[in-house]
Amino acid sequence: MTTAEVADAVVIGAGQNGLVAANLLADAGWDVVVLEAAAAPGGAVRSAEVTAPGYLSDLYSAFYPLGYASPVMHALDLGDHGLTWRHAPDVLAHVLPDGRAARLNRQLETTSASVEEFAAGDGERWQHAYAEWANVSAPMLETLFTPFPPVRGGAGLLARLRLYGALRLARRIVVPARKLGQEIFRGEGAQLLMAGCALHTDLSVDDAGSGVFGWLLAMLGQEYGWPVPEGGAQKITDALVSRLWVSGGHIEYGARAERVLTARGRAMGVSTADGQLWRARRAVLADVPAPALYLDLVGAAHLPSRLVEDLDHFRWDGSTVKVDWALSAPMPWKDPATGGAGTVHLGADLDGLARYAAELAVGEVPRDPFLLVGQMTTADPSRSPAGTESLWCYTHLPFRHEWHAEEVLAHVARMESVLEEYAPGFGRLVVGRHVAGPGDLEQENPSLVGGALGGGTSAAYQQLFLRPIPGLGRADTPVDRLYLASSSAHPGGGVHGGPGANAARAALARNRFLTGDAYHAVIAGAYRALY
Repeated sequence: MTTAEVADAVVIGAGQNGLVAANLLADAGWDVVVLEAAAAPGGAVRSAEVTAPGYLSDLYSAFYPLGYASPVMHALDLGDHGLTWRHAPDVLAHVLPDGRAARLNRQLETTSASVEEFAAGDGERWQHAYAEWANVSAPMLETLFTPFPPVRGGAGLLARLRLYGALRLARRIVVPARKLGQEIFRGEGAQLLMAGCALHTDLSVDDAGSGVFGWLLAMLGQEYGWPVPEGGAQKITDALVSRLWVSGGHIEYGARAERVLTARGRAMGVSTADGQLWRARRAVLADVPAPALYLDLVGAAHLPSRLVEDLDHFRWDGSTVKVDWALSAPMPWKDPATGGAGTVHLGADLDGLARYAAELAVGEVPRDPFLLVGQMTTADPSRSPAGTESLWCYTHLPFRHEWHAEEVLAHVARMESVLEEYAPGFGRLVVGRHVAGPGDLEQENPSLVGGALGGGTSAAYQQLFLRPIPGLGRADTPVDRLYLASSSAHPGGGVHGGPGANAARAALARNRFLTGDAYHAVIAGAYRALY
């Protein structure tokens, strides 16, 4: 008979959110075990040499404005565990089809001069837009990375903005990216810097709510840059693991969670595929997609029927194709200034961005893909031999659970054609290539369902208290002592630790608030009212 291992908290998944949650619980003195199905930690924050010897590639995520700015990550002091940040000379370049490029630089005057080339007065308008951001940056970030409703951060915003300013901000949150850019700026350069950032999500420049994503990422780039970890994305994971080990936490590898064990409406532990039982004295936290937690690990029979019905309407973000190349020399851009940008947006003006998103929306493979390109050696010289470049690029496809290899390779050919157009001679520099289609991404990391990177759509109908389905906007679930700690929960996708931190806070609150019984009564009552 299998004996049960016992811990205060059992965390499912050693992705960045699971590791953040485990660290915070260990800091509170809890005995924590993390169950990771793979042989190594990190989820979508990992690095390896996959193109050619000496060329380091980030396998999934790469640039980290949210991680660098996140108060959650900042409070963990990961620099004490080996994490060092590096910046490219320019944060971002958006290259237009006519060859012109708008550049975002951490020096405000440099960005202003770039967008001024597209329209007289846009340099000053950019500075004004940044001043507005700087006024709300701290309370905005606090609001983003705390449970819903964000009482303290919201109060801070209201104190800064007063009522009318808060109403203007509320409007900005729902305005489409194209319209927001056109309201603030006159020229296409500044507009594209924001609109291109919006397409880091699965939203169109004309979708409600896309403007706030573009504004957020562009302004974070202006304030903090889009830095990368020296030595690869893996260094974020390594620092989180090192910190957890020092705090007394433990990670069990090759331990695939098969079932969340429940009794009398309460999470009691986890069973793994090898038959091992892991009993949780206080909490189970799951860094897995919401459908996987509710339908696979818990089971519909243990959940309110309306919750199960609503999961039928859960929407994933788009599928993704990601390619890494080892180049024998820097990218031969037509515009040499583009060579200084860590990230390059390539292949579309505003109308092109709209057409690209429209094709995705109707399930078509874009004929002219919009590319997000990363020049990793430009940002961090340790990524490849001197005088070379470790390059990556990704683009979206319509969401599907299955893609044939020939479809993926045909789209990679389109991607390489775009790169060759803007950087003639690119193909001759390639000494190694690694292609990760949607199926490859999911095979390596089952949480990336269909190659979706964000844990669910960024659309307004699946945000805040609507994420992952209409509910409390919190990490709590209808099962007592069970918490959703993945990017399927508020505040969503990105490497910032928000969902993991929110889950840890909820577990700690449930434990200390009148031994948890009164807390659970409040949460359970709220769920009864909902469902």
